[in-house]
Amino acid sequence: MSTTLLVFIAFVLFVLVVFQLARTTEYVALLRGEDKAQEDSDKINGRLFMVFMILGLAAMFWSVFHYMPYMNLHAASVHGEWLDSMFNVTLFFTGIVFMATQVMLFYFVWKYKHHKNRKAVYYPENNQLEMWWTVIPAIVLTGLVIIGIYRWFQITGPEPSDSMVVEITGQQFLWNYRYPGADRKLASHEFEYINNVNKVGIDFNDPSSRDDFMATEMHVVVNKPVLLRIRSKDVIHDVGIPYFRVKMDAVPGLTTRFWFIPTVTTEEMRKQRNEPDFNYEIACDQLCGKGHYAMKGLVVVETQQQFDAWAAKQQAFYDVNVKGTDEEKHFAELTVQLKEKKAKEAQKEEEHSE
Repeated sequence: MSTTLLVFIAFVLFVLVVFQLARTTEYVALLRGEDKAQEDSDKINGRLFMVFMILGLAAMFWSVFHYMPYMNLHAASVHGEWLDSMFNVTLFFTGIVFMATQVMLFYFVWKYKHHKNRKAVYYPENNQLEMWWTVIPAIVLTGLVIIGIYRWFQITGPEPSDSMVVEITGQQFLWNYRYPGADRKLASHEFEYINNVNKVGIDFNDPSSRDDFMATEMHVVVNKPVLLRIRSKDVIHDVGIPYFRVKMDAVPGLTTRFWFIPTVTTEEMRKQRNEPDFNYEIACDQLCGKGHYAMKGLVVVETQQQFDAWAAKQQAFYDVNVKGTDEEKHFAELTVQLKEKKAKEAQKEEEHSE
């Protein structure tokens, strides 16, 4: 109670001091003349604007360089370097405009402060000046848009023919990774086949499915294209890998895609950052439920030899979880049901078309 009373008394005293200062300023203005007091006030405010500009810009530059390592993660993919380059070019031009406008703003307040012997110049228009500040930004923005469109088509275009294919399926609240086996073909899938065992709905009627394997983390080869086939089992998720500048939604009922080329192995990045425990992480960049914050996965970037050694240790999902089990019988039953369902749907369509 005593602390609250002291705070209240301090607040009241602060208000009284401010009130008295305001009245003192009025008395000084009456003694010195209102015009003179206003002129002195304008001088003080003009100088304070210059001080604020210098201190503000200094603080801005310090914060940028101090927090740069935290704000700008080192790009570890080819298209990540493209995007960073575009960002830096855009920042260069916008930075020039920002510095020029802010310096002019504060400088003009100080330079052209009110003075009794000076009047504002009537300056209604300048067609040449207006032309330049319209044409120059238009040229710069057109250049940035052209570069952006060019990079956009590169990033979203067809993946290279030698790309490694990895299927990543999101569910609340984890990621499932599926790799093709020795045949290098990723089997098809059906939503109806998803259950507690077959978590991504692999279609085991597809011959290429027998050597597909599931993994607990994503392994990719450095300097080799990687095609992500992205799916979701429940709600909209989003595959976000900041260091690779990867970001693509995982939409239920739809397979989206994103390809990239990693350029820095996990071990190399650990040495660069001097962090022995560093790992590339996959984050869900779409709010997907109460466990969204914990939905993350690991990406291991390694050499071809290391990847081959890891892949050789992986067992085919069919052999481990389906072959010779009740799941195999259950899958056969589901296959029959699904064929009957599709046959009925096809028959209805024919009847409807007639």
